[in-house]
Amino acid sequence: QVQLVESGGGLVQAGGSLRLSCAASGSFFRINVMGWYRQAPGKQRELVAQITSGGSTNYADSVKGRFTTSRDNAKNTVYLQMNSLKPEDTAVYFCYAQSFKWAVHDHWGQGTQVTVSS
Repeated sequence: QVQLVESGGGLVQAGGSLRLSCAASGSFFRINVMGWYRQAPGKQRELVAQITSGGSTNYADSVKGRFTTSRDNAKNTVYLQMNSLKPEDTAVYFCYAQSFKWAVHDHWGQGTQVTVSS
């Protein structure tokens, strides 16, 4: 069993910044990919950013240059630094982690609300 605990969401004005954190705990040999998805009302969940255990990153085009993801492998924690936030970034942000213990397993956090006011 793997748990993902997120923190850092909230309300911010357009142009502001927020930092999300997500820590993985539980039983696993290693955490492979970690990342962030978001889901706005009436829309499908979409990838925001992801990072491998080796540090390779991938971003949605809509956040490139504004968001940065990083991770601390020793703490099994992933971060999302969000700068120059826009109202269209408003969504519930979900942490994602892929663990390995005899097989690959996908895990999701409970979600944290990010609201950007104009």
